[in-house]
Amino acid sequence: MSGAHRPPGGAGGSDPGGLDDPGDLGDDLEVALRVADIADAITLARFDDRDFSLDWKANATEVTEVDRASERAIVEALVARRPRHAVFGEEHGDAGEAGSRWRWLVDPIDGTSGYVRGIPVWATLIGLTRDDVAVLGVISAPALGTRWWGGVGLGAHVRRRGTTRSIAVSEVADVAEAQVSVTHSPGWDALGRTERLVELQQRARRSRGFGDFWQHALVAEGALDVAVDAVGVAPYDLAAVQPVVEAAGGRFSDRRGEATHLHDTAVSSNGLLHDEVIDLLS
Repeated sequence: MSGAHRPPGGAGGSDPGGLDDPGDLGDDLEVALRVADIADAITLARFDDRDFSLDWKANATEVTEVDRASERAIVEALVARRPRHAVFGEEHGDAGEAGSRWRWLVDPIDGTSGYVRGIPVWATLIGLTRDDVAVLGVISAPALGTRWWGGVGLGAHVRRRGTTRSIAVSEVADVAEAQVSVTHSPGWDALGRTERLVELQQRARRSRGFGDFWQHALVAEGALDVAVDAVGVAPYDLAAVQPVVEAAGGRFSDRRGEATHLHDTAVSSNGLLHDEVIDLLS
């Protein structure tokens, strides 16, 4: 979704991971939004035309030439605009200034398996971290006509159908009244926690499986109250998502409750339900 502009100021969410003030991130947000425009121009046209080739990675997940081309364009743009920052992309690895305390993490297409099947639930994820703490995120889902962003001191926002608004998590305080999204994966079986996932779904008022970035963005909007991701997620899947949820007033953690994008599980919530969900899953 091109044309997203720098949003108006708003009340920031919780300071992630106890990080001290990272300073004004407004200019970095502007960079991330412009870079997301570049990515959208590549990914959406190819998605609509169904014009791409498909390969398989060693971990048996799909990758397309669009993933690789989009990431190259994103990384080149970030390095040009932030030459003293490090950059890591899912497909091509490290770029930029090695050892910088500032690092961008990029997933050019989160939801490639849906992308290749014509399912519009996919997004480019651009996250900025300082000292391995996620402080800024942009989630751009052009096939859904939607972009979310947020960060420390920036508040959280969504732009949809040309309208930008601030967003906040829900105030649902009882799992029995909650809308939840659960993404099952074999990793939950290996942890012996699949029955706990089912129990959470049974306790909730309604359960869905939106998956990937979308479930967490919906928590940030207040449309969902809890989202439980698959086991096996990577930092580039989460670095853009965590700041958006936190800036919207929610909580984001691994399955044990640690507020980080670095582990292989992820749970987001409106905060009021978080401890109960973590107790159930851990």
